[in-house]
Amino acid sequence: MKAANSILSGYGTTVFEVMSQLAIEHQSINLGQGFPDGNGPDDVRQAAHDALENAPNQYPPMMGVPELRQAVAEHGKRFYGLEVDWASEVMVTSGATEALAACILGLLEPGDEAVLIEPLYDCYLPMIRRAGATPKLVRVKPPHWDLPREELAAAFSARTKLVLLNSPMNPAGKVFSRQELMVLAELAEEHDCYVICDEAYEHLVFDGLEHLPLMTLPGMRQRALKIGSAGKTFAMTGWKVGYVTAAPEILATVARAHQFLVFTTPPNLQRAVAYGLTKEDAYFAALGSELAAKRDLMRDGLSRIGFEAMDCQGTYFINADFRGLGFTGSDEDFCRHITVEAGVTAVPVSAFYAADGVDYLARFCFCKEDALLEEAIDRLARHFG
Repeated sequence: MKAANSILSGYGTTVFEVMSQLAIEHQSINLGQGFPDGNGPDDVRQAAHDALENAPNQYPPMMGVPELRQAVAEHGKRFYGLEVDWASEVMVTSGATEALAACILGLLEPGDEAVLIEPLYDCYLPMIRRAGATPKLVRVKPPHWDLPREELAAAFSARTKLVLLNSPMNPAGKVFSRQELMVLAELAEEHDCYVICDEAYEHLVFDGLEHLPLMTLPGMRQRALKIGSAGKTFAMTGWKVGYVTAAPEILATVARAHQFLVFTTPPNLQRAVAYGLTKEDAYFAALGSELAAKRDLMRDGLSRIGFEAMDCQGTYFINADFRGLGFTGSDEDFCRHITVEAGVTAVPVSAFYAADGVDYLARFCFCKEDALLEEAIDRLARHFG
């Protein structure tokens, strides 16, 4: 048989799937994969049911149902002051991951370069490489994950076509500051490139910090592509409903890639998300405060055991340095060890690097019921006690 695609065939099963299968095998508490314990807001699920029964279930428009595109535009204005034309600047996708794929395939060509910030979500590199582009990697380092400005500037060249920015950032739990975003915006303008902004965790920000879309900064309205995720905003990750906001000429190009990827997304889920985006301010405010309390529970518990917990300003995840426990193996060894021996599963942070990454951190997901988090902490304490 002839060889398959040389890029994608080189990637194995994701670390999330590997650790989840190990967790099932050993009946471990799985704090590796990032999904909440709950089933999502009752009223949003009811809206999906009502739409399923009372609205058309045939192909919706390729760009998304008008109700959701209008709601996304209004959401941008309500929270960030963005003026968005829903008819030409919003497209619905099958999750934020498909939105990323459509943006990358629509914008990149072989020979282009793309600047990415490590540690990074695991789908970014395969997508960039499959599009034929060369990734240029810049690292933010624990414990504070500050953006290294000189290294960032050095990553740009005449061949830079785009930057991929994730804020709030998985797995680092970092929310990029206005000052950091301004540096990035200036470089994007100087090198005449696009910025794909993965903002899936936009409402999951802690400690009074502000999520600031890069699109709102001077010069970025015509360069930035803003990606949102209903799965994260409504704690229903299985729904896979995402949306892209971009200037009309950029979005038209991305839409051409989208039409050959999935074409469209289940219409009842789109209409339910449209309803959800109109929920009261209190709902969105509570997302961050409730998760911050869970982060604190996890951070304090890990610290008592002997971990050193890293800064966590947003998302579902906190990273912890396990070297103080006396474990001398790699982070993958550590995550396998605690799964098998302690009954708690985490994800090795080295999996979020292209090569030679930080190998002494484990990423724990805290968007779980408090009782489950407490049990996980107790199990770890008993094991390392």
